[in-house]
Amino acid sequence: MTSPAPASETKSTKGAATRDQIVNAAARLMHVQGYQSTSLDDVLRESGVGKGNFYYYFKSKEDLGYAIIDRTTRAFVERSLGPAFADVEADPIAQIDGFLDRVLEAQRQRNCVGGCVMGNLACELSDVHEGFRQRLAELFDIWRTRLADALLRGRRRGYLRGDADPSRLAQFLVAGLEGAILLSKVTRDIAVMEKCVEELKQHLTLYRT
Repeated sequence: MTSPAPASETKSTKGAATRDQIVNAAARLMHVQGYQSTSLDDVLRESGVGKGNFYYYFKSKEDLGYAIIDRTTRAFVERSLGPAFADVEADPIAQIDGFLDRVLEAQRQRNCVGGCVMGNLACELSDVHEGFRQRLAELFDIWRTRLADALLRGRRRGYLRGDADPSRLAQFLVAGLEGAILLSKVTRDIAVMEKCVEELKQHLTLYRT
């Protein structure tokens, strides 16, 4: 017969679920409305959590903002970057092509609404909140570094030409993909992003051996 979980463990699990509930609700709102336009009342209403519970887990809306950025970073690494580049023996250009296709499909499924939460927050907050700017810069650097590492492995294994610069190529890919997401969001036209992604893929083929 299985013993019941200790009361402290049950309370801890419930607490983590409540915190996640707040963060998830706020992330959904801020993805579309932005940070500044999302009020605490909006978050409480969306999450179904009372104000007392909110302040038990977060000191302020700013504290919640950091939690959203950290959650986005973990999810991006664990669900997107990690699986996309897990095979260190694979052709990095094929891996990047697959990664681009998955990002494109995600935007297609959302009908180009919302865009990229990282890009949205960066555009909105980088000039007005230094702490958020630094945290978002770290997130983009994780993305750039993961791409650069894959390209460097590919160059060493002979998939890419010797004159290919992995760091510059990775920076170009991040900037190009973020721009494509933004344009598709503004135009509400997935074809815009499809063309941009195709151009990014074509650019990469220039460096194939």
